[in-house]
Amino acid sequence: MQKQNDQQRRLPRRGKPLIPKMVVLLMVMYIVDVSLGLPDSLLGSGWPKMHLDLNVPLSYAGFVTMIIALNTIFSSLSSNMVTTKFGAGVVTLVSILLTTVGMLGFSISSQFWMLCLWAIPYGLGAGAIDAATNNFVALNYDSRQLNWLNSFYSVGTIISPYIMGSCLSTSAGWHLGYIIAGSIQMTIALIVFASLPLWKNTRQVKPINHQTKRRLTNWQMMKIPGMRTALITFFAYSTVEQTAGLWASTYMVRVHGISLATAAKFGSLFYIGITLGRFFAGVISDRIGDQWLVRTGCIVIFIGIAMISLPISNDHFAIIGLITIGLGCAPIWPAILHATPINFGADKSQIVIGIQMAAAYTGTTTMPPLFGWLASHFGMKLFPVFLLGFAVAVLIASERLARVAGS
Repeated sequence: MQKQNDQQRRLPRRGKPLIPKMVVLLMVMYIVDVSLGLPDSLLGSGWPKMHLDLNVPLSYAGFVTMIIALNTIFSSLSSNMVTTKFGAGVVTLVSILLTTVGMLGFSISSQFWMLCLWAIPYGLGAGAIDAATNNFVALNYDSRQLNWLNSFYSVGTIISPYIMGSCLSTSAGWHLGYIIAGSIQMTIALIVFASLPLWKNTRQVKPINHQTKRRLTNWQMMKIPGMRTALITFFAYSTVEQTAGLWASTYMVRVHGISLATAAKFGSLFYIGITLGRFFAGVISDRIGDQWLVRTGCIVIFIGIAMISLPISNDHFAIIGLITIGLGCAPIWPAILHATPINFGADKSQIVIGIQMAAAYTGTTTMPPLFGWLASHFGMKLFPVFLLGFAVAVLIASERLARVAGS
């Protein structure tokens, strides 16, 4: 593995002035990440009412997220190939259109199998855009912009629970929530379409085996030291964030006795914590480094978990705890993403990020459904314990990855 300082020379320099074209494109990228976050928190905030209307068990949310995540894994693993062939701009546009189709499909669904059908384009649109946008910013902008990019993802996850919470109090219900969110998504797609000329002549690095001069495959990348540890880190972190995002509203309803509409809005507080935390992390990221951001984030998560699990009658204490968990999650994802070109090389970052995204969505595929099954047998009070176990796994795996990358 190359030395860390050699890797740094291949990355964008902090503080380098951006030409107007790149400033405008960066603004578009921020808007794109809003579109990436919009779909992710809709299901969790609407599910306490959706499962009643569709007459399916509470745990069936896990099946929908599983279908979404399986298709996201497929598109993540394909992201290097399609981005290299068509460019990040086209891939981003098509991905947003696919998620728009999925969300509008949810809005007309009256049976559970229909949700499962529309979950296919819902998921296909997420994986490629996630890998393409994060690698694009990592190659063309500094680390501060990568943190702020992911904070705009959180803006999308904040907006959608408020949309859903407001719609649940009307006769149109969750169907209207998906119509409104899908319409926002379509507007963002039009913005990306108008910006396509700006994506040309930006930095794209192809992963090449310098001995054979052939493009590296996903399987070849798995043999690189530290790769498996990186995948465990992404898997565990994704489990914490997605399980919290999906089941927080239900936890508030079942354990704290909050109303359905109020709990849907409270679910967004988790994402508010992520948004504020990522903005702040962007300010200090170059000063304290990626690994300390991960360590601090894990400690804050532990504090938030303790707050939501204490038997205190005041619901505001649990709500603050939910925000605290979000604050803890905030710096972890951008930090481990930012470290990817440094740990594995800028020439390999696109394919590595694609594989890491696949690992993250594997956690999304398997763990929230597993928790749903466990909660149906042992109760929603298991929620804080489940989050704690995987938060500890994030800390242990990230520490090991830092040691391997530094060797």
